[in-house]
This record gives sequence, C-alpha cells and structure tokens, in this order.
Amino acid sequence: MRVVITGSAGFLGSHLADYLINSGHEVIGIDDFSTGSADNLYHLQQESKFDFIEHDIRDPIFIPSVDLILNFACPASPIHYQSDPVKTMETNFLGIVNMLHLAKKTRARLLQASTSEVYGDPQVSPQVESYWGNVNPIGIRSCYDEGKRAAETLCFDYRRQYGLDSRVIRIFNTYGPRMAENDGRVVSNFIIQALRQEELTIYGEGNQSRSFCFVSDLIKGIAAVAFAEKNFDQPVNLGNPNEFTMIELAKKVIEITGSTSTIRFLDLPQDDPRQRKPDLEFAKKYLGWEPTVQLNEGLKIVSDDFKKRIIH
Repeated sequence: MRVVITGSAGFLGSHLADYLINSGHEVIGIDDFSTGSADNLYHLQQESKFDFIEHDIRDPIFIPSVDLILNFACPASPIHYQSDPVKTMETNFLGIVNMLHLAKKTRARLLQASTSEVYGDPQVSPQVESYWGNVNPIGIRSCYDEGKRAAETLCFDYRRQYGLDSRVIRIFNTYGPRMAENDGRVVSNFIIQALRQEELTIYGEGNQSRSFCFVSDLIKGIAAVAFAEKNFDQPVNLGNPNEFTMIELAKKVIEITGSTSTIRFLDLPQDDPRQRKPDLEFAKKYLGWEPTVQLNEGLKIVSDDFKKRIIH
C-alpha cells in the first residue's frame, strides 16, 4: 500500500514508518518539525520505500494515489501543546479536515490518532470506549482534549455523510526509544532526572495513576486497526491496562537506573487527570490484540536509549 503518515518525524510516527516499510509498504512522511526531529528519520534517508514532505497540515495538500492516511500530526505532551494552544487546536481541527479531504479525493482509508485525553479526568475506571468523558472545555489542556474530540467527530461525520472509511484509535500513555528528552512526559522526565542524579519531580501527592504501553506493542495495535478488513462503529482503545501510581513509577525508574535520586513533590497542574486505565475488551475481541511488554522491561530499554543520547 501507499501510506501517508503525518507527524512522521515524531516519536510514534517514525516507529510507524519503520514498521510499515519493513512490512513492504511505501511510506510518504509529512512533518513540519515543530516538535518532531529529523534525527528520527535519518536512518530512512536512503530507503527507497520512503519519501518525505516538509509541510504543515493546517494547510491543504494533495498527494496522488494514496491508499491509507495515518494522521499523527499534533504535539502530544502538555509542555508542547500548551506552549501554543491556538496552533494545537488548529493542527487538530484544520489538520483532520485537510486529511479527510485528501482521503475523500483519493478514496483512501484514514486512521485518526486520538487520545485517552478525550476521557478528561475520568469518573469511571477502566475507561471503556462508550464513556463520554469528563473534560473541561475551557481549561489549559482543552486545546488538545477538545481538538482531538472535534477530530473524532469529523471522522465519524465523514463516514456517515460520504461513506469514507475513517477509523479512530484512542492512544493511552506510550513510551519507548526516540522519546524527546524535553517533551515533558513523565517517563522521559523521570529517566532523565534519574540518569543525571537529579530529584525526580512528582506533581501532587503522587497517587494519580497512569497505564504505560511500550511503543512496539502500540505499533502492532495501530496496524491491527488500520489493516483490519472490517471497519468499526466506534473508536478503539490502545494501551496497557497495568496501572501504576507516579510514586510507584518513580521508584521503579530509580531502581532500574541505579540512581541515587530522591523525590520532590510539586503542585499539581490544573486539570491533571487522576487516573488513566484502558478497557481493552474490544481490541482483544475484534483484533486479537493486547500488549505484552512489561513496564520493567520497557523502562530498561528506554533508559539505555537515553544513556546513549544524553550522557557523554
């Protein structure tokens, strides 16, 4: 297949490019490098099945003969999406509009990378796809949360109105090699602080929980949804259901890195969710997919990756 990946220079986009090329597909990467890195694509420079276009998907683009569009273009960590909230909302809304237009013109299948953030600060756990969420529509995280919710709406409206094959995945916290060291996500923050023997910063009392999915597991889940013969009438959760508090995660990172770091507690940011845990029954039943990499194993891989990059 001829596949377009927006956000291809990002953490997930670059891993997706590798996976698809290794599976025999032709990949066209699109990125404006606002948060993605050219380093993530350096190894693909001589790859005959990979082409790259530097482009901001807030602007329309036409690419002929497209079979599949994977829309992953958007900052995914609070430190980045809150730094320019207007651009974040525009990337979510205008970006999916332009990708849906491209899909409609080329009759391509489209997969939208949505997020567990659409559940907001959930009042139910685990979060099942039918849960409508508890989102603050005017808070500091709203540019991302509501932008992704609007994008989901458009995907399903294009399906109903135009018969477009559009699919939506809701990605829960993911970690792995190629995470940016300055992206502000808790796994990268903790590992870098531990490797530098700095205090690990926990916001609030550290009892808020997250479920962490290793990137190789997630990529297989994305591919399972993208290439499934049957489309689904709902979004699909992808993540790891094993739940850990921030204190538990910090202690694991200190142990795995052999760090002498201690923990420092800071004020909890506005609208920070107390819990994240995906219900995976749908993915298990209809895709036969569930994650296999355990947190200790994944943290060791990410720690080794950061050691190579930040310790000289």
